[in-house]
Amino acid sequence: MQASRARLFKEYKEVQREKSADPDIQLICDDSNIFKWTAVIKGPSETPFEGGVFQLAFSIPEQYPLLPPQVRFITKIFHPNVHFKTGEICLDILKNAWSPAWTLQSVCRAIIALMAHPEADSPLNCDSGNLLRSGDIRGYQSMARMYTRLAAMPKKE
Repeated sequence: MQASRARLFKEYKEVQREKSADPDIQLICDDSNIFKWTAVIKGPSETPFEGGVFQLAFSIPEQYPLLPPQVRFITKIFHPNVHFKTGEICLDILKNAWSPAWTLQSVCRAIIALMAHPEADSPLNCDSGNLLRSGDIRGYQSMARMYTRLAAMPKKE
């Protein structure tokens, strides 16, 4: 557990130092628990998620970085690799392709890449996956855009 705390503290210091380096990702450590983090990521441009701001919850195991963090979307998102109700993310690096070389920042980068390049063959959201697999790109994009507008865009007063 000491090694994971040291690693997380190192990542925390890097995040503080490089805040402006990656404007698409904002990582926030819980003040009272270094094993709980939140990320705010921007939807990638030229995707149905563009303009959206999505919140992720990180739960980091005591064996980190030997084990991957658990990450889920808090913001609702219509995407084949994200469970619509729980926000669970189907991404190989969060499961069997994890490597201790990954950081919380690089996990966020991978999630943004997944948003831009969905994998319809291993869907957690079957409705979304079926639209893509059947070739209805327009239907998928309009649903994803609608949910981005509803859940991930700041409300105009």
